Amino acid sequence: MQTKPAWPSINLLVQPLIENLKRDVGALRLSQTILANGTTIIDGGINAQGGLEAGRRIAEICMGGLGHIALTMGAGKWPLSLHVHAANPVLACLGSQYAGWSLSHGEREGAFRALGSGPARALAQKEKLFEKLNYRDSAASTVLVLEVAQVPPPALIEKIIDDCNIAANQLTIILTPTQSLAGMVQIVARVLEVALHKVHALGFPLEQIVDGVGTAPLPSPAMDFLTSMGRSNDAILFGGRVQLFVDCGDDEAEQLAQQLPSSSSRDYGKSFGQIFKEVNYDFYKIDPMLFAPAQVIVSTLKSGKTFRAGNVNEDLLDTSFS
Repeated sequence: MQTKPAWPSINLLVQPLIENLKRDVGALRLSQTILANGTTIIDGGINAQGGLEAGRRIAEICMGGLGHIALTMGAGKWPLSLHVHAANPVLACLGSQYAGWSLSHGEREGAFRALGSGPARALAQKEKLFEKLNYRDSAASTVLVLEVAQVPPPALIEKIIDDCNIAANQLTIILTPTQSLAGMVQIVARVLEVALHKVHALGFPLEQIVDGVGTAPLPSPAMDFLTSMGRSNDAILFGGRVQLFVDCGDDEAEQLAQQLPSSSSRDYGKSFGQIFKEVNYDFYKIDPMLFAPAQVIVSTLKSGKTFRAGNVNEDLLDTSFS
């Protein structure tokens, strides 16, 4: 029986990526601001232009230094795609990349609200998911990625610092609006993470996930938030493809393959933007089982058998991306 090594510190692994991003802000068309308290803010598309490479590198930071993301060109009407794989997919995707830290400041209209992703989550431990993962990180420096179009208010930044138990000058916050190229890249790069999050929601043992890889087409961002958000979701729901390697029996692997694709959801069949409109823009009224890749391949290492389910939906991609 093979023993599993202890999980590494994602906050330590990611530090070289953060330093390289700061070094290359000019080349990547990003901007960097150091606040009065010493916290670093990196603008990935609010006032800075950013771009594809900036988004790719920010997405790898989201994965805690455990992921590799590549831009590829293939065939078809939407040839530009993102390819994602990770050295440890469960830790990289669920322990770091998943946008699970709910942050807010203010109660009136215009209050700041965001979901934080990246290694800082493993320091703050604000999500029950970390109990399931049995993972707690410890480090002096950290990074948090927010999909927003404004800088967080000072009071919220101080809360993040306190929750992570670090000095203010050891925090880096990266901002990537959905309407930006960098923002679109880092969202679509979550195709593998979306699959693993649904794996967890289905109750499949995460310890039986050995490895995984994902790919999804990369749409152009739109000028408005809702259209961009719709396209980023549709890229995964109707164009995402994931292969998982699992350590379980054939029956369990086949059942996972059948349950995992987005087409298993009652809400499947319409673009995300149309679904969102029909539920009066209440995200929580959407069937959570919809959030999954379009096509799934599950290979079990015990028997070597592979099971497939779902298909890429070119018609819905065309409707969304066009």
